[in-house]
Amino acid sequence: MHCKSSAFPFAAIVGQDEMKHALLIAAADSAIGGVMVFGDRGTGKSTAVRALASLLPQMQVVRNCRFHCDPKAPSPGCPDGCDRPNSKRKLPAESISVPVVDLPLGATEDRIVGALDLERALTRGEKAFEPGLLARAHRGFLYIDEVNLLEDHLVDLLLDVAASGENVVEREGLSVRHPARFVLIGSGNPEEGELRPQLLDRFGLSVEVRTPQNLADRVEVLKRRDAYDRDPGKFFVAWNKQGARIRDLIAAARERLSSVAIDDEMLELMSRLCMSLGADGLRGELTLMRSARASAALDGAAAVGREHICRVAPMALRHRLRRNPLDESGSAVRIERALDEVMAS
Repeated sequence: MHCKSSAFPFAAIVGQDEMKHALLIAAADSAIGGVMVFGDRGTGKSTAVRALASLLPQMQVVRNCRFHCDPKAPSPGCPDGCDRPNSKRKLPAESISVPVVDLPLGATEDRIVGALDLERALTRGEKAFEPGLLARAHRGFLYIDEVNLLEDHLVDLLLDVAASGENVVEREGLSVRHPARFVLIGSGNPEEGELRPQLLDRFGLSVEVRTPQNLADRVEVLKRRDAYDRDPGKFFVAWNKQGARIRDLIAAARERLSSVAIDDEMLELMSRLCMSLGADGLRGELTLMRSARASAALDGAAAVGREHICRVAPMALRHRLRRNPLDESGSAVRIERALDEVMAS
């Protein structure tokens, strides 16, 4: 299967290893809770997210269901009736690409959550629901570029849906509920505004990307982008083999995930690290555990090791640390220092 012609190949992105690893972790385990990517403009944030779509294994859905119901376990209360009891009926299934849905900054609330189908209301006099972006993103990814510029009332709406996994719409005499479980991917430039702490905490992982400072990397970015612009088809063919390897890696990691072991020593290291950093609550530890397991699954490892904890700790914890006015070092430095202390003890 070739990469989608509209997206720059994921495998061809130069550098930005932490961002790419975080996205692969989220692809391997949707329970991670999403990824927030902070960084300068023009560093490949949007490119990487959109390129990920072409690498995701296809998923089974009920044919013609607008809410992407799983044929083996249709969502209770599906507005399209997939869950209506009939023990002898086998739901018709089809394979589709995992949805990666863009949420534009200018999107209205109706476009996001869904609204009354005006065409059917006017032509037939029927009250019917027209699903929104949240329905399209169910069982997939919802991507918000410049998420720090999102209007507050839409942030509150997303927080409610992300917490419940369900979208509730009550409008013009309609009352509709449908599942809306998705991996939330956000990107933004910190210089353009802070992200509300309540929303930031909903992202399982947070990564920072910077403009490459290595001359060879910058030149390689220019070469690959120029080759892509000149002949996209040829460029896709050249990178298809590497893309197929990443696709197989994700599929294998998903299969292996539940069997990856984490012993008590590793769990104690994670908890001691979070205690050392003063992380609030247990969400950081749970995310650290899940992301370390997913990282091990991507490596093909049978068990989580210290190297997996060290690799994922910055992305799982950097956005959960309290600001210490007496410590001017950044969160990444604080985490690295705490890792050295915990691993040495």
